[in-house]
Amino acid sequence: MPILNSFISWLMKKRMHQIELFIKYPDEVQAEWFRRLINAAKDTEWGKKYDYKSITTPSVFKERIPIQDYDSLKPYIDRLRKGEQNLLWYSDIKWFAKSSGTTNDKSKFIPVSEEALEECHFKGGKDLLSIYCYNYPNTQMFAGKGLALGGSHQISDFNNASYYGDLSAILIQNLPFWIEFIRVPNIAIALMDEWESKIDKMAKATINANVTNIAGVPSWTLVLLKYILEVSGNKSIPEIWPNLEVFIHGGVNFNPYREQFKKIIPSEKMCYLETYNASEGFFGIQDLSDSDEMLLMLDYGVYYEFLPLNELNKEFPKTLSLEEVKLNENYALVISTNAGLWRYNIGDTIKFTSLNPFRIQITGRTKSFINAFGEELMVDNAEKALAIACEKTGALIREYTAAPVYFGDNNNGAHEWLIEFENYPDNIEYFNEILDNALKSVNSDYEAKRYNNLTLGKPVIKAVPQNTFYNWLKTKGKLGGQNKVPRLSNNRKHIEEISEIINNA
Repeated sequence: MPILNSFISWLMKKRMHQIELFIKYPDEVQAEWFRRLINAAKDTEWGKKYDYKSITTPSVFKERIPIQDYDSLKPYIDRLRKGEQNLLWYSDIKWFAKSSGTTNDKSKFIPVSEEALEECHFKGGKDLLSIYCYNYPNTQMFAGKGLALGGSHQISDFNNASYYGDLSAILIQNLPFWIEFIRVPNIAIALMDEWESKIDKMAKATINANVTNIAGVPSWTLVLLKYILEVSGNKSIPEIWPNLEVFIHGGVNFNPYREQFKKIIPSEKMCYLETYNASEGFFGIQDLSDSDEMLLMLDYGVYYEFLPLNELNKEFPKTLSLEEVKLNENYALVISTNAGLWRYNIGDTIKFTSLNPFRIQITGRTKSFINAFGEELMVDNAEKALAIACEKTGALIREYTAAPVYFGDNNNGAHEWLIEFENYPDNIEYFNEILDNALKSVNSDYEAKRYNNLTLGKPVIKAVPQNTFYNWLKTKGKLGGQNKVPRLSNNRKHIEEISEIINNA
């Protein structure tokens, strides 16, 4: 195994030269991918509709093709799922990543082509390992097993030749056979549908393995690790897996979960590596060991556009190309991909933290914010403020969600926060005060609306019982995989559903 570890590490490091090339020539790499994508799709139904053969520049592309969302592409995707081909992309598409983003009732089925698997998702997986090996040359992660907590895989009921499942399950299903020798559990357990049975079998299958690395969504990985501690009787994960050295995570902001991981993995050698890997593509990898910024990956078959939020709801919104973006401004991410997503607004908002090279942070969702009173509260603001409140009060948060409280006859507007604490603050009122002040410090619009309580009153914080969010997700059939709790909502739908569960308990 030490020889295997050295060989794989050497292979991973070789990719660094190509990564350095797109860092050095970002505009040229994006221009090349633009040309390749347009040329590849020129004879598809979509390409003929918009006359891709005559599109020679990004400006013509932006003028001719409207920005898309899932609903506008759904008629094409439905036909693809039934077996038609050459609609959005030239090669056959048989895989669809099932995604609902947070807890929306309506599932999305994102097409995943062979090119997207190989040139984007798998390439991203290789690159994150390459970057990790480069930053940690003495790594022994390949001397043991990798634990991947994926979703479920199912056969589509539209056509026996098309398949759907969580993206993680699609990747597991399509990995080369030799990966089975360096990962746990076996594929039959990894792709189980029923979440609670799956957690039990995963724990029993991995508890005696030499696990050196874990990959998954932080919230569900925590559920698995805590269950493993419960069934093993151990107090910390290193007692079970002494060689564990890295957790590769994505899907949600890691900061709210960081202290919970440190609590059950009290190891100085433990590393945390953030990725931006969505159903629509692999977009970013944390390339610095001392920062959670992510390098924007520019040679994965994705052409990027960036939509300023003040353009979001305009009839003809104007996007920016890579060379036009500015630091620390929120943009909605718009992509064109080698799976046939064209000018597709994926619903995420990002900001650039560096322009040389291009590094990003995810700041939220275009539909996950509160702006009921002009406060424009983003998830990024909320999580920074909650981190400050936790640090000042010794609290630890397991899950949370927030929504507006609307004006009434006898009250101003406010924000209601449902918080499931891992460690309760000694004084909830003090926690509230710190949170309120922190929100003012990170969001000037919130601060203005809070002036003298004229528009917006103090936050309303309600500590909810343990496992409240788990039970809520369970009622919606959303346990495991890439399902996640929506952090901020501009309406009260989620909060009222959760409150009803608490009242009926």
